[in-house]
Amino acid sequence: MDHSYRANMGMDGGNGNGSNRGPRRPGFSASYPVADPEPLPAPREDAASRVFAFVEDLFFLSKIQATGQKMNVKVEFVKNEKELTDRMKSNGEEKPSLIIFDLNNANAKPLTLIPKLKSKLKKGTSIIGFLSHVQGDLKQKAHEVGCDMVLPRSAFSQNLPQLLRRHGAVEADSGAD
Repeated sequence: MDHSYRANMGMDGGNGNGSNRGPRRPGFSASYPVADPEPLPAPREDAASRVFAFVEDLFFLSKIQATGQKMNVKVEFVKNEKELTDRMKSNGEEKPSLIIFDLNNANAKPLTLIPKLKSKLKKGTSIIGFLSHVQGDLKQKAHEVGCDMVLPRSAFSQNLPQLLRRHGAVEADSGAD
């Protein structure tokens, strides 16, 4: 069979999408990778951490750590409430901006710890949890106890650079609180 007609059509069937599988359906464009946001300016060495994470899963721990370094956001990993309290005391008066929970981390007891943290830290701190996409009951319970946002693991991974950038930035004192 002579396939020379493809050369005349630019090897893409004349549809401009670079694929030789035929035209795309209307309304479906090629997927483009989402650009990571710009990293924050490098923090001072003595800067207080604004992001804490209750994560023991090594895959997510390393992913959060690498993304934090890339975004110039200091992320501290804690195992329990006492460790978080100690680290927050060493930060001085500054409250964390974000606390990340692996909702499957049984050692941290997220469903009992989240309400305590919410009452102690008030509105200045966001609490985000992540879990498997099939854990609908756990997602609902996490929202009920005060988790501000609950994401499936895939969405959490995808949005991690934006989350760290938003919560890792040191806000200028605007007096509006």
